[in-house]
Amino acid sequence: MTEVTTSRNSRAGLTTATKTDRIATPKTPVTTPALSAGLLIAILLVAANLRVTLTGVGTLLPAIEHDTGLTASGGGVLSTLPLFVFAVTSPFVGRTSHRVGTTRLLVAALAVLAAGTVIRSLPSLACLFVGTVILSVAIAVGNVLLPTVIRTHVPGSRVHTVSALYVTAMGMVAALSSGISVPLAEVLPGTWHSALAWGVVVAVAALAVWLPRLRGSRPDGGVRSRGAHARTPWRSWLAWQVSFFMGLQSLAFYTAVAWLPSILSQQGMSTTAAGWMLFYYQLVALVTSMLLPLITRGRHDQRFAAAAGSAIVAAGFALLLLFPALALAACTLLGLGAGVCLVLALSFQSQRATGPSETTALAGMAQSIGYLVAAAGPLLLGVLHDTTGSWTGALLLLTALSLVMAAAGYGAGRDRHVRTRPDRETD
Repeated sequence: MTEVTTSRNSRAGLTTATKTDRIATPKTPVTTPALSAGLLIAILLVAANLRVTLTGVGTLLPAIEHDTGLTASGGGVLSTLPLFVFAVTSPFVGRTSHRVGTTRLLVAALAVLAAGTVIRSLPSLACLFVGTVILSVAIAVGNVLLPTVIRTHVPGSRVHTVSALYVTAMGMVAALSSGISVPLAEVLPGTWHSALAWGVVVAVAALAVWLPRLRGSRPDGGVRSRGAHARTPWRSWLAWQVSFFMGLQSLAFYTAVAWLPSILSQQGMSTTAAGWMLFYYQLVALVTSMLLPLITRGRHDQRFAAAAGSAIVAAGFALLLLFPALALAACTLLGLGAGVCLVLALSFQSQRATGPSETTALAGMAQSIGYLVAAAGPLLLGVLHDTTGSWTGALLLLTALSLVMAAAGYGAGRDRHVRTRPDRETD
């Protein structure tokens, strides 16, 4: 039976269960060694690979459409395809990891990512889409397994800090990829094909660091892995709160990335200024994600931080709607809230689980829901704009959804753990 527990220390120093949906005895706490520099580098290299092959596509899309004859709609499909692949793939990572082993599966994903990156860069429209699907599957595996690696190998007091560091690494590499893709296409032979391929260097670097870690690795289920012991958090209300929080913060972020320049341009800002405003928004989010651990260090209860970050996002959208002239202030609020919510959404996937297998299951659920919402959100809001001819309805909806995110974040921020039930054994 799925249960949610809160842990406290008794006089004897033992872990006991207090508030529960149903009283349960917690599992033996997972012990973790001290965080080493080598492990931190390995984690950050995986984090870099989760974005490096994706963010440069948008800047190269005009050249791709010109050379291949791809329509604007086809370009939109190419841009959103990874998010749908993430949503479909994420729920299956936990069971596969249990049978194969986290380290083995992560190394395999990095190898597949390198292969998919090369296939995508080949001079064929079919390869462009097939390669995108392949590398997106690999990234989905990394998205789910990275919280598990952190939960397994990082001391509990450092989880929040390491989560913030890997969010920062993703953001920096994403910005770098966006910035250098067009210059690379202009100077390298093969134009945009070569620019799409440069991310393979990062994948190979991560492989070089992770391959030695295969030594001694084994399936997470050990000798019992033949029976399906994959854990499912889908009946836990806390898991749904974590998932809704992940989904709504993803929707807010990806909608801003997709439509913020268009919203600002329709409100009278020049295209160039709107582009710089998007850069500013992402910069504020990146800096906030770096500084957040200094504010929340040592706090297991993150209810206030999650609710406040969501409320700041709501205030940013409302300000953009009511006072367009204050666009700079609105983007500042949106960036502050985005930085807080992203770090917390990823941290919850480690902090709200009782062990590595539960972390994998919770991350799979949260990211499946999160990326499905993230993919559908910008598309549906774009349709709403086309139907009404204005961004007013979309901004009203985003403000309301950000308040819903505050409620989900308040629930997900409680210092409790998702208890999961094994699926039925299968042959």
